[in-house]
Amino acid sequence: MEKKLYEMNDIVEMKKQHPCGTNRWKIIRMGADIRVKCEGCQHSVMIPRREFEKKMKKVLVQANPTEAYEN
Repeated sequence: MEKKLYEMNDIVEMKKQHPCGTNRWKIIRMGADIRVKCEGCQHSVMIPRREFEKKMKKVLVQANPTEAYEN
């Protein structure tokens, strides 16, 4: 399976929709855990990196397309 490329401030789509009805999330912190913020209601969630990679469907908008790296 292909590795997904993502970085800070990217807008990503997750496999499951947020209860507010939006499926767009912005990556606001990266480390061992990744914090994402819902673009609809501004709720933020901290997710372990491994779990995030399983639940992320695709990157919708890249913040800096030239600096994306593989995790």
